[in-house]
Amino acid sequence: MLRKTVSIITATELTGMSRRAIHSWVQNDKVEYVRTAGGSVRIFLDTLFRTPNMQPIDQDILEVRSEQAQSE
Repeated sequence: MLRKTVSIITATELTGMSRRAIHSWVQNDKVEYVRTAGGSVRIFLDTLFRTPNMQPIDQDILEVRSEQAQSE
């Protein structure tokens, strides 16, 4: 399965959190991410939203949230 990634800016739009908060999550391994060849951070969407016991949220919900953020 191919995992969808989002930029830090998109992550802030999806979560309502600040860029600083998202960077903190990356630094503290609270989300999974990859660095692009250019050095940018891309966050795996399925790790951005989790239940309190760290289980991933349903992929269909993530797709809808991602599409809404991109259309704004």
